[in-house]
Amino acid sequence: MKYALLIYGSPELRDISDDELSSVVGEYEALFDEPGVLAGQQLQGTESATTVRVQNGEALLSDGPFVDAKEYLGGFYLLEADDLDAATALAARVPAARMGGAVEVRPIVER
Repeated sequence: MKYALLIYGSPELRDISDDELSSVVGEYEALFDEPGVLAGQQLQGTESATTVRVQNGEALLSDGPFVDAKEYLGGFYLLEADDLDAATALAARVPAARMGGAVEVRPIVER
């Protein structure tokens, strides 16, 4: 089964030293070598986002997500795993999970 590991960061992650950042980036990159990891990407910051809503057939664009949340979606991995236990085991190794953020594990609907 395929799973999306949605990585939610915390604003505190932006305040780490360059050495800590280098170490954390290495951990993220090492996960690409794990069996079953199919893809993954880091997203640009929320300040670069554009939100689209459609009202009365007209697309309305606004800057940013405008979500009042402590955590923000910062990236994802696409994983093929035998079961939820295997997916959550990998998710627990994502640095954000121990650094004030979270990793949401969501099964992919396959057609």
